[in-house]
Amino acid sequence: MRLRLKIWRQGSPQDRGAFHTYELDGCDPAMSVLELLDHLNAQLRVRGETPVAFESDCREGICGACGLTVDGRPHGWRDNLPACHQRVGERREGATITLEPLRTGVFPVLRDLVVDRGVLDEVTMAGGFASVDTGLAADADALPVAHDIAEYALDMAACIGCGACVAACPNGSAALYAGARVAHLAALPVPALERGRRARAMSVSVDEFFGSCSGYGECAKVCPAGIPLGVVGALGRERWGAFFHPTRS
Repeated sequence: MRLRLKIWRQGSPQDRGAFHTYELDGCDPAMSVLELLDHLNAQLRVRGETPVAFESDCREGICGACGLTVDGRPHGWRDNLPACHQRVGERREGATITLEPLRTGVFPVLRDLVVDRGVLDEVTMAGGFASVDTGLAADADALPVAHDIAEYALDMAACIGCGACVAACPNGSAALYAGARVAHLAALPVPALERGRRARAMSVSVDEFFGSCSGYGECAKVCPAGIPLGVVGALGRERWGAFFHPTRS
């Protein structure tokens, strides 16, 4: 399979950057987008050219490192799949595939397809954790949690922090990401002890760095973890709960 790749190349955050076009033969339709880049980089190294910088780790849809933009869409053509699971066979013979970094003002480009998503860590550090002193490790069944609540918390905790939701949102909102963070912790008995403080702190961080949610719904379409759109309201609900119930810690 022969493909034309149009790839954003940028040597450093200070460089202007531009698209470069590469003709690539021998592409297997079963290749993922990341394997396509591997294939290209192998040829670039043989020619003595600088390989394309991109991020990857597990390549199993777990880590979220592979976030990039494929043909104008975070991760790629199919809904709810990370780039490492998007297959080249989705395109026809001789097609042009455009690869560029996740495009949003809060993810500065470091090099080529690699961006700095550290701003997501700012949201998590503001309150996406449980700091309750539990002392010695308790028995696993000492604090019962209903099955449906545990399943819901696990579903919300499935967010892999890839940043695709922010890049897909026309407003650059992180409502889906932040909502998933607060929802899974608020559902569990020990982390819920801090839900008021958490909601207030995370709201400040989200308001500082990201745009507001206007209900476009693009975030849920690209989320590899399948976090449902309704979760975008979780942080707001928790914040109002903290306002009306100030006794919450």
